[in-house]
Amino acid sequence: MTQEEVFKQLTAHAKEYGFVFQSSEIYDGLSAVYDYGQMGVELKNNIKKYWWDAMVRLNENIVGIDSAIFMHPKIWQASGHVGAFNDPLIDNKDSKKRYRADVLIEDYIAKLEEKIAKDVEKGRRKFGESFDEAQFRATNPNVLRNQQKMDEVRSRMTEALNANDLQGLRDIIIDCGIVCPISGTKNWTEVRQFNLMFSTQLGNISGEDGIIYLRPETAQGIFVNFLNVQKTGRMKVPFGIAQIGKAFRNEIVARQFIFRMREFEQMEMQFFVRPGSELEWFAKWKEARLQWHKALGLGDEKYRFHDHEKLAHYANAATDIEFEFPFGFKELEGIHSRTDFDLSNHQKFSGRKIQYFDPETGESYTPYVIETSIGLDRMFLTVLSASYCEEKLDNGEERVVLRIPPVLAPVKLAVLPLVKKDGLPERARAIIDDLKFDFNCQYDEKDSIGKRYRRQDAIGTPYCITVDHQTLEDNCVTIRDRDTMAQERIPIAEVERIIRERTDYKPVLRKLNKIG
Repeated sequence: MTQEEVFKQLTAHAKEYGFVFQSSEIYDGLSAVYDYGQMGVELKNNIKKYWWDAMVRLNENIVGIDSAIFMHPKIWQASGHVGAFNDPLIDNKDSKKRYRADVLIEDYIAKLEEKIAKDVEKGRRKFGESFDEAQFRATNPNVLRNQQKMDEVRSRMTEALNANDLQGLRDIIIDCGIVCPISGTKNWTEVRQFNLMFSTQLGNISGEDGIIYLRPETAQGIFVNFLNVQKTGRMKVPFGIAQIGKAFRNEIVARQFIFRMREFEQMEMQFFVRPGSELEWFAKWKEARLQWHKALGLGDEKYRFHDHEKLAHYANAATDIEFEFPFGFKELEGIHSRTDFDLSNHQKFSGRKIQYFDPETGESYTPYVIETSIGLDRMFLTVLSASYCEEKLDNGEERVVLRIPPVLAPVKLAVLPLVKKDGLPERARAIIDDLKFDFNCQYDEKDSIGKRYRRQDAIGTPYCITVDHQTLEDNCVTIRDRDTMAQERIPIAEVERIIRERTDYKPVLRKLNKIG
């Protein structure tokens, strides 16, 4: 099965089992907008808790806020979003479809990467244990040719983006023979800039004075509250402000399920530091955030850093943590050294002094900022992608299982009476009633025990408890592990302790280092 087929199966599975639904589906849906179902909202909340506890609970010098979505329009002028928050767009004249020019080029580069990966895999099969991948990549003509193409195209794209050279981007598309995915033709328009912010009217007043924007990021709400938090919390630099919230971007190329959407949720933290120390803190946060991801055990090899060649107008250093999705390595989280751009600009546009007085040195200065920004929806997709598995069992049967890390699993425990009689349902209900205050549990008595196990595997429930006739005699139940399918007999009195130990956040959080 190809990765594309796996991704289609994953998206179908997400709907079938209540993780993600197309928004407004009964009205034929709304493009690139999704709703999270009963399983999805639990997974989202668990991801939020893991991020929040790791960021705010572990670090005494990081606090959280929740700023409004609607903000004064001057904020977006100060941040540069009104003038510079644009995407380069190109239309195909035959399909009438619009694309981001840089995304078309990135997809072309990704196809070259796939060709290289296929050649490497052929070499591995051919040479077996004696295969030296590094030597193969350095000597194989096909690999070298495709690698040269990739390097040349990527270099041209970076140069064009840095120079805001729209014609240069179109030239790359034409030179590479990139076709429209819908029409298959190369009949392209010119490349144009398109601002990504949604605008609306404040109150009943129409006209330019009444225009406000839906925030395209949560960071600005942190910056404009810098003084409020610093003074009321008596915070000393270095310190951070964290926030989880909705953001909105009028993405033309919104695709790949929930990877890129028009309404999404961000988990961001802005860390304020003394000027001159920002690159040291940038390096610390870069490693800390990668550690946070790896602590979940989704596979260390699935992550990599990608340092930005084109820096945003506010940054002096930037890197992405990329994850290997079924459609290739893509950005999951960004770590940026934003300098003092934001605070300085808000000071300029607002006319208010936004500085920090250092009591140790007796000087005032505008702090520099290190940003960590991760899309909650992308993190959700990361967990699903890494956890989804179609498995053939020793008895010839097949099962679909979501190996979601137990700390993030939507349902921690399912309690299943072996049969719907003889007092077993009542005993199972009593166990649920005792555990539901500590864990999200499910009760299921329909169908055979095997089918019920499969349903729980499909939603990622790490443990199932089966109540049988022997339970009525010895007060013991059978606990089944989702991943190994191993079963063991345990006393009912031990269930709460065992599930807590195996699904608790603490062991995962203890793997992380405090920052600052």
